[in-house]
Amino acid sequence: MSNENTNAGQRDPKELCHWADQQADRIIKQKGDLPLYTCASGITPSGTVHIGNFREIMTVDLIVRALRDRGKNVRFIYSWDDYDVFRKVPANMPDPETLGKYLRFPITMVPDTSGRNENYARHHEVDIEQELPRVGIHPEFLYQAERYRANRYAEGMKKAMQERSLIKQCLNEYRDEQHKMKDSDEYWPVAVFCSKCNRDTTKVTGYDGEYGISYECECGNKETGDLRTFKGFKLGWRVDWPMRWNEEKVVFEPGGKDHISPGGSYDTAKLVSKKVFGWDAPITMKYDFVGLKGIPGKMSSSKGKVIALPDALAVYQPELLRYIFAVNKVDHEFAISFDLDVITMYEAYDRTERIAWGLEKAKSDDLFRHEKRVYELAQIEPGMPAVMPYQIPFRQLTTLLQTYSGDIDAVIRSLGDVKPEQEACLRRRCVCAWFWVTECAPEEFKFALRTDGSRAELDDAAVRAVVQIRDEIVPVMDSFATDKDLQQKMYDIALAQGLQPKELFTAMYRVLVGKEQGPRLASFMRIIGKEKLLKIMGVY
Repeated sequence: MSNENTNAGQRDPKELCHWADQQADRIIKQKGDLPLYTCASGITPSGTVHIGNFREIMTVDLIVRALRDRGKNVRFIYSWDDYDVFRKVPANMPDPETLGKYLRFPITMVPDTSGRNENYARHHEVDIEQELPRVGIHPEFLYQAERYRANRYAEGMKKAMQERSLIKQCLNEYRDEQHKMKDSDEYWPVAVFCSKCNRDTTKVTGYDGEYGISYECECGNKETGDLRTFKGFKLGWRVDWPMRWNEEKVVFEPGGKDHISPGGSYDTAKLVSKKVFGWDAPITMKYDFVGLKGIPGKMSSSKGKVIALPDALAVYQPELLRYIFAVNKVDHEFAISFDLDVITMYEAYDRTERIAWGLEKAKSDDLFRHEKRVYELAQIEPGMPAVMPYQIPFRQLTTLLQTYSGDIDAVIRSLGDVKPEQEACLRRRCVCAWFWVTECAPEEFKFALRTDGSRAELDDAAVRAVVQIRDEIVPVMDSFATDKDLQQKMYDIALAQGLQPKELFTAMYRVLVGKEQGPRLASFMRIIGKEKLLKIMGVY
C-alpha cells in the first residue's frame, strides 16, 4: 500500500468507504458530472461560534475532501450572515450597556466592545477564521453584509418582490391551518434597515414592480429606495437562503436536525429555490448535536457556558479533534469530553493510527479500509502523513510531563528516539496533555515530584524499606527486564520488612510525590530515573 495521497483517478473505490465518501458519491450521482461542485456552510456571527456550530463546518470539509479524492474540482464557501439583526446582548461581551444601544442594528454596525476588531460581527468571525487552518480547514469566506451593501443581490431581491405571492404559497406549504398566511395578509420578502437610525424597526409600504421599495420607520423616517443603490434592503432568511443557493450554484449544504426536519426550513427553501429562482436545491444531510462532558469550571465561565474551537484544541490535538468528528456517524449525537474520557479518546485514535500504518492488524479487510480512511480524513493535510507519527500513550505522557514539571523539551529528550520529522506532531500532543493535566484532570491524577529536600512522615519499618529500595534497587533499576520484575523485587523487600506491599507502595508515593497514590510505581520510577530518585530518597 502506498502512503502517498494518491490522486483520485488511481484510488481504489473500495478505499473510499467513509460516510463522507458515500455522500460524495450521492452528490455526483444526483448532480451529474460538473466542472465545479460548490459546497456551502454558514452562520450568523451573533456570538461565540461554538463547537456545535463547528460540526457543520467539519461535515462540509469531510465531504469536500471526499469529492476531491474522486478528482473533482470543489469550491468550499463559508458564509458569514453578518447582515442579520442584533437581537440580544450576549452574556460574555464587555460593556453590555453600550451593546444594548445597538439592538435591532445589523451586527456589522454594532461595535466590538472588547476593542479588538472593527465591529461586533468581525470579533466573532476572526475567532473562527484564525482557528480553522489549525484543523486543516480552508474555506472561502463570504461576507453577506458586504455583498448586500454592494447591491450584489438587487436582481434576486427584485425577483423575490415580483414573485411574493408564489413565495407566500411556498412558505405556507408545510404550515398547518393555524400558522398559514391568509390571502389577505400582506407579505414582503424584503426587510429594511432604516437609512437614518440603522434599525430594522421598519415597515414596507409600497413596491413599484421594479426596483423601488418604499418604507417607513418607527423613528419617523419615510423614503423610497432603489434595490440597485440603497444599502439597507435584505431578504428574510427563508428566501435569502435559496436566493444565494442559486447565486453561488450550491450543490451541497448540510443542516442541523432542527432545519432538516420534515416541513422545516430546508423543505420550504427547496420549494422557493426551484419555483422562484429556478435552481434545484442542494443535496443536504442532517447532522446531530454535539454534547459536552466534564468541562472544567474555568473554561466555561468566561464564555457563558459554551465551548469554542480553541477550547477543544487546548485538550485535543487537531488530528484528534478531526478524528472525533470523522469516526462518529454524522447523524449521531456524541459528546466531546474533558474528563478522564480524554485518555480513552487518545487511545482509540492511536489504535486507528497503528492499524492505518499496518502495525496492528484489523479484524477484517473492510475494517482495515475503514480505519485507514477515518485516519486519512483526520489528518490536517489530506491523505497519509509522510512519516508515521511518534506514538506515546496519553496517560504515560501526562506522567512524564508532571515528572519534568511541564518541560516539553526535557520530555522529548528523555524519550531518546524521536525523529526530527516527528517532533512537531509530538509537541502538539505534549501541549494538549499538559493543559489537560493542569486544567482538566481530576485532583487524584495530578502530582509534582518532591524535589525540595523535605521528608515524608513514615514509620520505622517503612523508612527501612525505602532505604533498602534506594540502596539495593535504584542503582540497578535498568537491569530489570520488565516492570513486573522490578515490582516483584519491591514486594520481596516489603515482606522482609514485615510490611504489606500496599503499605510500602503508599510509603513510596509519599516519598516521591507527597500523596497516597500515583502512577504505576515501577514504570514511574523508571520515568523519574536513577539520579532524581537517589536525590529525593537521599534524605532518609
